[in-house]
Amino acid sequence: METREKIIIIGGGFAGLQLAKTLNNKNKKVIVLDRMNHHMFQPLFYQVASGRIEPSNISFPFRKIFQQSRNTQFRMTEVKEIDPANHKVITDEAEFTYDKLIIATGCKTNFFGNKELEGKAFGMKNTQEAISIRNHVLMTFEKLIIEKSRSDDGNWNIVIVGSGPTGVELAGAFAEMKKDILPRDYPYMNFDHLKIILVSSTEKPLAVMSSEAQEKSEKYLKDLGVTFLSGEVVTDYDGDKVHLRSGKEIPSNNVIWAAGVTGNVVGGFPEEKLVRNRYIVDRHNKIKGYDNIYAIGDIAYMETPKYPQGHPQVANVAINQAKNLGKNLLKKSQEEWKEYEYDDKGSLATIGKHRAVVDLPFIKFQGFLAWYFWMFLHLMLILSVRNKLAIFFNWMWSYINKDSSLRLIIIPTKKNGTLQ
Repeated sequence: METREKIIIIGGGFAGLQLAKTLNNKNKKVIVLDRMNHHMFQPLFYQVASGRIEPSNISFPFRKIFQQSRNTQFRMTEVKEIDPANHKVITDEAEFTYDKLIIATGCKTNFFGNKELEGKAFGMKNTQEAISIRNHVLMTFEKLIIEKSRSDDGNWNIVIVGSGPTGVELAGAFAEMKKDILPRDYPYMNFDHLKIILVSSTEKPLAVMSSEAQEKSEKYLKDLGVTFLSGEVVTDYDGDKVHLRSGKEIPSNNVIWAAGVTGNVVGGFPEEKLVRNRYIVDRHNKIKGYDNIYAIGDIAYMETPKYPQGHPQVANVAINQAKNLGKNLLKKSQEEWKEYEYDDKGSLATIGKHRAVVDLPFIKFQGFLAWYFWMFLHLMLILSVRNKLAIFFNWMWSYINKDSSLRLIIIPTKKNGTLQ
């Protein structure tokens, strides 16, 4: 009886999950390792952070996804190191051997080495961080209504650093929350004092999109009352004030960092295998210098004729690299393997109700049509029918009533000094 090849996938994000689905019920033994027990739909984290949808609506347990699988297993554990010489993955609880290893660990928030900033500002790269933002912002208003004082100006400034899609979408969501929801929840507070401030190192928001999208998104932000600070760089944050390179200071107790990402590198590889914290891979996603170790998605650095500086770290690249590698792994001979190249399908972002920008290869459009297109596309990308329906219901309820009932403050309790 032929022994099945054992493939270990580290990470269950867009790339890792897509690869596992491509290999599902094939003649391979697949083990997915992740420190979380669920896949997260990251493009909608900002809606969790602003109380638009519940985390469960964009989270999908791996064991549920592979419940009917005959060849795929899941293990919840944190990978500490890879031992390429002995074909081992070393985790907190155990060691796993492999025939082929695929690293799909994705990215984490990049604080550019500033530990003070990292300790005080909020990132938004996982479910827990999105919930923490929601808890913290809502707790700010609960404290304010008791204090009935503006003694701390920092409570009235929500500062978002970074004007990419995440920053822009989050700023728009909080601006609508300020206008339509908070005055009803806290009728005796004057929310004219509340400022949503978007700090951008570039002159326009959404710098990677077209000039039309940049101009329109800036207009949308201003229409919503967002203060857009262009050409500014945050140098530090001490928990009370945001310090800018220009010398300006912004008092704030609510700072969200959306200014960049860096690779989640796993130990066990020499520095020369990395470029900008990404594994150097060939056109088949194989890490150079290894015969049976691959990297896909945000963690992979692949130079191609169209992208000599590597592919952008976006979901579409991750998903299609995973599909390509999965199909290659199922072929009998590596001579049949297909090289990968990114086919840019376009980009889009939403900045509140009826406000969105879409750049497609053949057309660019903005406004309410772009907003409906954004909603439809994201809804179709959600994994389960139940979750699609839940999100659609929440969106329709919010659309009609300009409200949401999902502003729960969920804080873990302590027992014997530890979080439960």
